[in-house]
Amino acid sequence: MTQGAGAVPIHSHCYAYRSYELFKQMFASQDGSSIQLIKAGLGGTPSELGIVRYDRDVLKEGTVQPDIVIVEFAVNDANDETEGNCYESLVLKALNANNQPAVILLFSVFMNDWNLQDRLAPVGRHYDLPMVSVKDAVVEQFRWTADQGKVISKKQFFYDIYHPTNTGHWVMADCLAWLFADTDQAISDEEDISTDKWPIIGNDYKGIQLLDRLNSEGIAQIDAGGFRETDNDLHTANMDDHTYGTPQFPNNWMHTTESGLDRFKMTIRSKRLILVFKDSGDPGFGTANIWVDGKLVRQGDPHIANWTHCNAVVLYNEQDANKHTVEIEMEVGHEDKRFTILGFGYVL
Repeated sequence: MTQGAGAVPIHSHCYAYRSYELFKQMFASQDGSSIQLIKAGLGGTPSELGIVRYDRDVLKEGTVQPDIVIVEFAVNDANDETEGNCYESLVLKALNANNQPAVILLFSVFMNDWNLQDRLAPVGRHYDLPMVSVKDAVVEQFRWTADQGKVISKKQFFYDIYHPTNTGHWVMADCLAWLFADTDQAISDEEDISTDKWPIIGNDYKGIQLLDRLNSEGIAQIDAGGFRETDNDLHTANMDDHTYGTPQFPNNWMHTTESGLDRFKMTIRSKRLILVFKDSGDPGFGTANIWVDGKLVRQGDPHIANWTHCNAVVLYNEQDANKHTVEIEMEVGHEDKRFTILGFGYVL
């Protein structure tokens, strides 16, 4: 949704860019240069991956400090195995930045009228955050007649069963603009929000950081073994207002036919660890076994989505930081296939 699927052209007709334009019309100086857009949506991925990407793709490794952060995972977080812990952690990660940005929760919707608003909206209520529900805005009126006040049909709103058309993206942007306008007219609250309270779902991952081939030195000891190559065929996203796609997790480790059978081995001291690996429709990719401290904890199946995609999975979640050894090797019978470790998210 946020990447802009269904919008043509994607960079200028997606809801993120259109809402940015509307915000500029309402509040910017004459040339609009005082307001900048950071768009970091990545198609088909949950907050479990989004929180790993946040420092890199939203904060640009600490070089920018957004004043307003809009979080939208209402239709992809079914794949968040933490069932909202990563979502609440991501919201808190944004809220607790030094510059104290405003955080807005946005809930988009699928053609079958479904989203995860019932799971995610309690987070917004818990921290008294502004929330915008596209589901609440459009679903009921889909059933109305023109005389009853129908504004748009499903056929007009949806490009496919998941994503909006240009018109649908415009409606989403208009929903956000309504919040902007309503807030501008509202009386300021005397007290700001507080995050100094127990989480409603969990906050285990709010301190997560990305580890990859580029920045692993000093964080972990790594022997890449048979995973020493680099994969350049990656999931891409139109970041910010770019017309081109930016490859995700380019500093990766890939096993190839010629790499040998040696395991990837990493030793790291942390409380929590998320593995990000590549999904692919290429039959040349095979399954890998993932071991933590000598115990097989899960298998990495690169054909879950079956298209070039990023998968995030939790390897461990503990209350105290301990030294752990993570090993990854190809499954028996898959030794001649490829597998790409895109990176890790770790909490010290």
